Amino acid sequence: MGFLNNSGDIILDAVLTDTGRARLSRGDGSFKITKFALSDDEIDYSLYNSSTGSAYTDLQILQTPVLESFTNNASSMKSKLLTVNLKDILHLPSMKINDKDNRTLANAFVLNGYSIAVDKTTEDYLFSTSTTVNGVKPVGVLRGFTTSKSPIVRIDQGLDTTAVTSLPTELKETQYIIEIDNRLGTLTDKNNRPLTPSYVDDDDIASYFVSLTTDPDSVEENTVSVTDTTVSSAGQVINGPRGTIFQFGIEASLSAKTSTYLFTTLGTTYTTTRSPSTGALRTINTNILITGGTTGFSLTVPVSFVKLTT
Repeated sequence: MGFLNNSGDIILDAVLTDTGRARLSRGDGSFKITKFALSDDEIDYSLYNSSTGSAYTDLQILQTPVLESFTNNASSMKSKLLTVNLKDILHLPSMKINDKDNRTLANAFVLNGYSIAVDKTTEDYLFSTSTTVNGVKPVGVLRGFTTSKSPIVRIDQGLDTTAVTSLPTELKETQYIIEIDNRLGTLTDKNNRPLTPSYVDDDDIASYFVSLTTDPDSVEENTVSVTDTTVSSAGQVINGPRGTIFQFGIEASLSAKTSTYLFTTLGTTYTTTRSPSTGALRTINTNILITGGTTGFSLTVPVSFVKLTT
């Protein structure tokens, strides 16, 4: 990896990702580029100097060296650009973890964001009324083994401001892209039924695509108006006009359910207590990346896969 000197002519440096090369190598004519995305990860907008002449205000930005193209898709394009045709918007929508909905049980994270109990023994231990982790009740735990009884994760989308009263249709998120380490877990819908990944790349990162029209058990309209002051609005985290809700569960992978070696090698130890005994949890910390397919806004959800080892 290196830097490109763009102080002179504009340079276009394009390569296929590892996944793209794998698809091209099939040689069956199925490889076709139909969409592309742009990002501004390397741009420092603080370099914009409005005090200079109009031809030089962005000169430092344009001449800043940029990275050469690299093939690892997991390391590129974190901040995608968005084209909005509306001329009078002052606020862009965001996504937030809903920590007020009763079923999400996320109002007090214990370890690293949400915790996924990977086997029955760990589930029984963490869901026991007498178990504490670091002196706190383990709220925010998902059942990664007995998924039919598991809490879920809820993401709310909308304009988190009271300055406006409506969300333009163009800014309402109707589809989501979710990336998760396939070696550790897979996604389920809000009813704990398994979702099928669209593809798994060479780094074992699984990508899921869910939409309002095709996945009603994952994506739904948030029909609670911001002006609703009744109890129906109590579980909301978006302060302004609301768009959609994305809800999902997490099932532990087979290796996470059955492998102690995976946790003793990669995991971190936490001490737990449960009257009259104590135990040790091994956790593997990771992140789930959720990206809006319409706006490109992304949200990182920290999770820990947890196994009781003693």
